[in-house]
Amino acid sequence: MKTVPHIPPAWKNISDLFVALGDEHRQRILLSFEPGERISIGDIAATMPLSRTAVTHHLKVLEHGGVLKSEKVGKEVRFYINKAHMQEALSSVLEFIDHNI
Repeated sequence: MKTVPHIPPAWKNISDLFVALGDEHRQRILLSFEPGERISIGDIAATMPLSRTAVTHHLKVLEHGGVLKSEKVGKEVRFYINKAHMQEALSSVLEFIDHNI
């Protein structure tokens, strides 16, 4: 067994991604997006068995984890998938596993 004095650089920025993807409600929110789609909080809440407040919380976790990005359009916030970040983060982990485990 080796001592691990620090987290590998490839893993440093992805723990929030794994936290975001680790909840069934957040997975359902993510899976509800069509490719390239931008969805408002209200539209997401209308399709979920959760309160708008709970949906907002889950969206914040997904955004903090880099899974989603948001943009303000008038008075509405629209969310969209941050595909590039997820691909880069998961590729880094897979590359680390390939070379070190």
